[in-house]
Amino acid sequence: MTPNALSLMAEAKWTYSTRRVDRGLVGGMDTDFGRARAGDLILAQVVQLGQHQRVQLTSGRPSSIYPGDMVVLACGARYAPDQFEGLAEIGADGADLLAGGGCIGRMIARNERIKPATRLLPIGRLRDREGQGLNLDRFALPPSARAGDIPAIFVLGTAMNSGKTLATTQLSLGLRRAGYRVAALKATGTGAFGDTNDYTDAGAHVVADFTDAGMVTTYLEPLPRIRDGLERLLGHAAEEGCQIAVVEIADGLFQRETSQLIADPWLRRRMSGLVFACGDAVAAAGGVAELARHELRPDALTGMLSCSPMAAAEARAGTGVLVLTKSDLADPAEANLFALRALGPGQRAA
Repeated sequence: MTPNALSLMAEAKWTYSTRRVDRGLVGGMDTDFGRARAGDLILAQVVQLGQHQRVQLTSGRPSSIYPGDMVVLACGARYAPDQFEGLAEIGADGADLLAGGGCIGRMIARNERIKPATRLLPIGRLRDREGQGLNLDRFALPPSARAGDIPAIFVLGTAMNSGKTLATTQLSLGLRRAGYRVAALKATGTGAFGDTNDYTDAGAHVVADFTDAGMVTTYLEPLPRIRDGLERLLGHAAEEGCQIAVVEIADGLFQRETSQLIADPWLRRRMSGLVFACGDAVAAAGGVAELARHELRPDALTGMLSCSPMAAAEARAGTGVLVLTKSDLADPAEANLFALRALGPGQRAA
């Protein structure tokens, strides 16, 4: 690398999505941004602040950014109805910060309630010393033959902010309290440390997400790659001695990747339990009906509706499905019932 390039790299803020990258492999850069693909590592300069005024660092803390700052991110798409839709495309004249966890791309739509995206100037695509591009998939967890050893309880929801992460966190806490070695995994979404930090705080023995499988986001990724990514996460959890996994699926049932997953017979075979998060009784009824079209039925409802006894009663009457609060999910006795169904007879906590 040239002295100038070395200086730029030294001062750059490396974002959450790049935390598995071996920085010692960086040997240079090019500016062929038209060939950038999802997962490519990009050095960029902050030009104008917009919606995101901080990025998440690999250390696990947020960092304010300022015009002129250098950041290292991964090229990726974004799906967030309350923020942006974006594509994994980068122009030489500029790009957008699509997510604070470190996703750079081209914004194509935004929620009118938020500011435009923070603008970035791409400086270079990172290359190794042999001139090969550096992409997140190069640093992914390896496949494991043990992926099938661990049962998985899935957490789905009606939309963003319906309570999926809280449900995943609380059920992981309940399983840990019940004596199980539990993995808390996020299979789809956009890379950020908020959800995984919550899983860690609950005491999950293994915490991982799709960025550990080489994807900055899963939006617009092919279904086989998303399946492979989840199997890598499950295999890693099994290798680390976990007995059971709680797996969060981002966004709502009609989101592209989520709808493909619930229609996939593989998911039904892989699923050992299902918790469905929703905001009210109507959403619960619609979600349960949509899941039934794919031969799936939740073991429990939770989410915002569980905060209201009246809403919970309406949902139970309308769907026939048990409603659990966050305290219920965190209760070791209740969590143990999930585990016993998932593990089968004769298996208990270690």
